[in-house]
Amino acid sequence: MPNPALDLRSEKRIAGVLAPLFSIRGERDLGLGDVAALRELVVWAADLGLGFVQMLPINETGGDHSPYNILSSMAIEPSTLSCHPDDLPELTAEQSADLLTQHNAPALLGERVNYPGVKALKRALLEAAFANLPPRGKRRQEFTDFTEAQRAWLTPYGVYRALLDEFRTELVSDWPELCRTSSTTDQWLAAQPTPVQQRIQTLATYHRYVQWIAWAQWSAVRQFAESKGIALVGDVPVGVSLFSADVWHEPHLFDLTRSSGAPPEKVFQADPFTEKWGQNWGFPLYDWPAMAKDNFRWWRRRLRLLKKFFHIVRVDHALGFFRIYSFPWRPERNAEFLELTPEEAAARTGGLLPGFIAHDDSTEENRDKNLRLGETLTRVFLEEIPAPFLIAEDLGEVPPYVRPCLAQLGVPGFKIPQWEREPDGAFVPGPEYPRVAISTYATHDHPPVKEFWNEMFARAQESDADRATAARKELRAWLDFCGAPKVAEMQPFNDDIHLALLRGLLLTNSWLAAYNYTDLLGLDARFNTPGATGEQNWSYRLPEKIAIWNNKWHPLIRLIRCALRDAGR
Repeated sequence: MPNPALDLRSEKRIAGVLAPLFSIRGERDLGLGDVAALRELVVWAADLGLGFVQMLPINETGGDHSPYNILSSMAIEPSTLSCHPDDLPELTAEQSADLLTQHNAPALLGERVNYPGVKALKRALLEAAFANLPPRGKRRQEFTDFTEAQRAWLTPYGVYRALLDEFRTELVSDWPELCRTSSTTDQWLAAQPTPVQQRIQTLATYHRYVQWIAWAQWSAVRQFAESKGIALVGDVPVGVSLFSADVWHEPHLFDLTRSSGAPPEKVFQADPFTEKWGQNWGFPLYDWPAMAKDNFRWWRRRLRLLKKFFHIVRVDHALGFFRIYSFPWRPERNAEFLELTPEEAAARTGGLLPGFIAHDDSTEENRDKNLRLGETLTRVFLEEIPAPFLIAEDLGEVPPYVRPCLAQLGVPGFKIPQWEREPDGAFVPGPEYPRVAISTYATHDHPPVKEFWNEMFARAQESDADRATAARKELRAWLDFCGAPKVAEMQPFNDDIHLALLRGLLLTNSWLAAYNYTDLLGLDARFNTPGATGEQNWSYRLPEKIAIWNNKWHPLIRLIRCALRDAGR
């Protein structure tokens, strides 16, 4: 697994930063963060004294640009690539300059990611590079070798992406009937005129070329991070899109009758549907018996890919591998069910309602079956990525058997301090956390601590005495957890509170302590609001380039360095 130069022993406590790649600004990025910007972030993190940089998934995304709604379990999102001629050997400086002008590149550097504009520009740059790939020679041979080595997934992926371009929609259900699965696509292609066949073939080869470039760039950035003493933490989404290359090519591995999601949680109250019914992600379920027939080849291949780019891998929504909450309707129908009672909803679905699959936890027998499934799958994952370098996102409605199972297998789980409580409501002290764990205040789904603190502070001043008292008690509990008895709770978020919260996380016993970079810098920006749709999700960009972070936040950076040193991280 990791390079020996990286000391990732669980005996050593390490602090790091979570930074959604799209949101950071590099010196030469083209409207969203890319691998070149990631190299800058690695240098910054190493200089600060951090030990890891955590990413969101880097898989290719669909039209909603969510890193958790992916078009392929293997393909990398092309917009993460650096398309500067220094990083794209086939692209000339002249071509680059012309295309940047044609696409008005400076206009893409706004406060939010302009996905259509950025992707169009990067597509043009990558197409220009592909057109320059020589028909023979070293580079062509390396490309040929790559396509041969990865043919099991790359060959069908290339055809899938070519068809997506051809039909201009990722909704496979809208493609010609013969093209809706890979098994019959050859029949459709054979019936097409020669120009169409040639166009599909060229497009397929182009998309394979993009993946070759992606593998090279992401492999190189992993090596670069190692050279700086920084581990990269990757993320494997729990599902794939219903219209993904995976479902198109191997539909027998999936249960296409239901839509995966998560049950209602009090923490997500911004969206009425999510509060009432839960999160309907829209991903198909896995057919575990079908996957078991070839010893979970699909999953093993996916995990082996991530090992090439990351030192540690987070498994998204690990609870779903024990039992998964799912819906008998697609997300497009959510509004239809919002105001219905369970009885009314069941009348529209043939008696089916959202619930856990394959079994709920209502009986001891069901709980045992769910435990055995989750343990089996986790052991398969550990055969590819050994403990403790496989992290389980064990958050949400956690069955009582999940965390003991993960602990027995040596798999780190998450500790969110505000969710880890004593019977009297106090925070569980950080020094009592298990060592094999990752502590953080917020994932990509949660509000930043600045926003949380200020909302709770406002509530503490309301006229409703009970609500105000509860809020004030909560603020005090946060500061007590952080070992900051002299910091007054009745004040808005400020430097003293910020530093106390930063130190509190560092003082936990957890192997890894991760700050969302907005929390590290004391910002109130948010990347995603579960249940919400629109341009506000997955599009925030920090206004400042990484190169000026130290100057912009100079006093804070100095204090963070001291806090890291004092905490022994």
